[in-house]
Amino acid sequence: MNEEEIFINPHLIETIEPTCDTTIITLITGRKIVAKNDIPEIIAKIVAYRKTIVDNDVKDWQTAISCLES
Repeated sequence: MNEEEIFINPHLIETIEPTCDTTIITLITGRKIVAKNDIPEIIAKIVAYRKTIVDNDVKDWQTAISCLES
């Protein structure tokens, strides 16, 4: 396993399984990714990522509404 950092689309994750010293992420495509991160760390990263999407959507929505009110 190399130490390369990769980014995956969390919407494609089907399962996250712990093993002795790694975590196996299975995507809905069937591809399996071996991660050195533990499950709580992976979930925290997914939650943080999704929060940025929601926060950006809210900001854009608020900007759009404020433009309509002007």
